[in-house]
Amino acid sequence: MQKKIVLACSQCGTRNYSTAATKQSQTVRLEMNKFCKRCNAHSIHRETK
Repeated sequence: MQKKIVLACSQCGTRNYSTAATKQSQTVRLEMNKFCKRCNAHSIHRETK
């Protein structure tokens, strides 16, 4: 079973991306380096609740 995860930019806080991940007991939130359209730069996007 997979759950939907929303990624938000660490610079401006905009929720730009969504992805699916396996439903496991994760203690650390997912972090990815993605392009933010609002900042117009690559930045770290973190998993939100």
